[in-house]
Amino acid sequence: QVQVVESGGGWVQAGGSLRLSCAVSGSIFSINEMGWYRQAPGKQREVVARMPTGGTTTYADPVKGRFAISRDNVKNTVYLEMNSLKPDDTAVYYCKAIVRRTSSDYTGQYWGQGTQVTVSS
Repeated sequence: QVQVVESGGGWVQAGGSLRLSCAVSGSIFSINEMGWYRQAPGKQREVVARMPTGGTTTYADPVKGRFAISRDNVKNTVYLEMNSLKPDDTAVYYCKAIVRRTSSDYTGQYWGQGTQVTVSS
């Protein structure tokens, strides 16, 4: 089993900052990628930032220059530092990890339960 648990959401005024955390635990041989996604009411889930292991970090255009993703590979934790928040950033933020559970296993995608971020104008 693999568990993905997010934390750090909340309410903030426009222009403020929040930091999200996501810890991955359980049966893990390797983590190929960790990333953040979000889903606003009435909209599809969209990528915010992705950090492949040994690859290139990418950001969605709306958050470039304002959000920063980082990883602690010892703790199997990924963070999302969100600055200059806007009301359009209001959404449920989800963490996704692409995990290989054993050396011979295929990779699987594991999602957290989501954490609400609300930005008021």
